[in-house]
Amino acid sequence: MRGIAGRAGRRFLSSLPALLGVLVFTFLLMRVLPGDPAIFFASGPNAGQAEIEDIRRRMGLDKPVPEQLLLYLRDVATGNLGRSMTTGQPVLNDLRGRLPASLELTFCALLIALVLAVPLGILAALRPGSLLDHGVRMLCTLGVCVPTFVSGLLLIYVLYYLLGIAPDPTGRIDIFASQPPTVTGFLLVDAALAGDWEAWWAAASQLVLPACTMALFVLAPLARMTRASMLAVLTSDFVRTGEALGLSRRRVILVYALRNALLPVITIMGIVFSTMLGANVLVEKVFSWPGVASYALDALLSSDYAPVQGFVLLMASIFVLVNLVVDLLYGLADPRVSIG
Repeated sequence: MRGIAGRAGRRFLSSLPALLGVLVFTFLLMRVLPGDPAIFFASGPNAGQAEIEDIRRRMGLDKPVPEQLLLYLRDVATGNLGRSMTTGQPVLNDLRGRLPASLELTFCALLIALVLAVPLGILAALRPGSLLDHGVRMLCTLGVCVPTFVSGLLLIYVLYYLLGIAPDPTGRIDIFASQPPTVTGFLLVDAALAGDWEAWWAAASQLVLPACTMALFVLAPLARMTRASMLAVLTSDFVRTGEALGLSRRRVILVYALRNALLPVITIMGIVFSTMLGANVLVEKVFSWPGVASYALDALLSSDYAPVQGFVLLMASIFVLVNLVVDLLYGLADPRVSIG
């Protein structure tokens, strides 16, 4: 265990230069975008020059860009991500308050996608060329072709507007339900810890439509990778040997073939999870979900530098962490694979 922790620590340290590069690139990119945030946060284009200069000074925009970059790197090293001009709060507090909402949505969507994609991929691989196989591939094609905001609006129209079986898409919990005391920030977990099952059901009901929308978006790559990986493994020598030795078809598939086919699925799962966190901005906007992606988009539209830079740093850090977890899962799925 200590050896694994040491190797994981070295892997994280090796990722620090990439995080530094992300910081510098995002900082410079925000400075070359059109528009003056000082004018935006003043009273518009008719604001006085003194007011604009005062806001520019408070945002640190009156200094040369290299000096701004050095000051920003110093602040990040001390845990200060700046202050949002839009909310008036420190960016770190805003991200800390909104990240659980995005993680809860992403985890639930990924769980739904895995529950559907892995069995579908296995069944399609066991019957290649069959009607089931063609149906799975058609579903994967639809999942790739239909944008998330389109599928989200369709689900709202059918399940909420026409059938009336889904709650209104207005955030994380029903407006008439009492929110549980905040412990982890995950409403489902906090409601369960408080024993408030009415609030838990209200939060779960609000979560169904956005989670299903995100699940449809990532169902295709997971199912396709599972199918392709299983097809490759089913033609391996050890599978034919197991069947020749008289092992049951169920045991050969679930114990031997599936375990060897999991490595590519784990890889794509890590990539999909990282992509979902950053790409669910449209879902958050459609369902009024108070996550970090919609927070960053609002900041970008108002040229609020600090929240966008903090969001990109957060996404890069999560991507590094997810890659590390994927490496650890490799070792669990196949002991021949070492994190080193």
